[in-house]
Amino acid sequence: MTGPPLIQRLARPWLVVDFGRPLRALSWAPHRPGPVETHRVAWREVRDADLTPKLDAEAWLAEEMARETLSDAVGLLTSRDVSSRTEARAEVEGLCAACLATVGLGNAERAGAPRRSAAAPAGHGTINLVAILDAPLSETALIEALSIAVQARTRAVIESGRRLPHPAGGPATGTGTDCVVVAAPAGPDALRHAGLHTAAGEALGRAVHAAVAEGARDWMQTYGRSR
Repeated sequence: MTGPPLIQRLARPWLVVDFGRPLRALSWAPHRPGPVETHRVAWREVRDADLTPKLDAEAWLAEEMARETLSDAVGLLTSRDVSSRTEARAEVEGLCAACLATVGLGNAERAGAPRRSAAAPAGHGTINLVAILDAPLSETALIEALSIAVQARTRAVIESGRRLPHPAGGPATGTGTDCVVVAAPAGPDALRHAGLHTAAGEALGRAVHAAVAEGARDWMQTYGRSR
């Protein structure tokens, strides 16, 4: 299996993934969110103590990205060691997907549960991932692909056994600061859909689930018993 390239450059505090060509990306990243065209995604590692309530994290990240000549990239923030990254690939009916993730679960939350204080200690606390498909996707299919990636991430977190502290309790479904980036080529033969009944959705779901599950296992083995 070859599939879409994820060319990595690791030099802490930076992890940069290059697609090898411009792709259409969709995310809610703190730097260049929404639908954009880019050929790379960059992680900036920080300490939990760096992200103070008074810090304008988006402006700070933009300055850091510019300093590294990465302003054209989609930018992510994490307190997880970026060298802990995990990668997975999947192929379904000749369509390939790849995912690279950094997984921290200290900032665990559950959708719909009472919010914990943002000032509460998190500790290695978020999930950031980029997932790409080698098939062109329509704008609608790219939105659908984002939803599949989120579902796959959530499944992996639930399966990890990470639970919220009392009084909320119960299984976590993600963290309070997760970010998901999906990317694919554009083109005249773009797929109209990328849901769970499609090869694109299946390949994407497999790759994201595998990468996040591996990262979650690593985090739980290292930190889970003390959280």
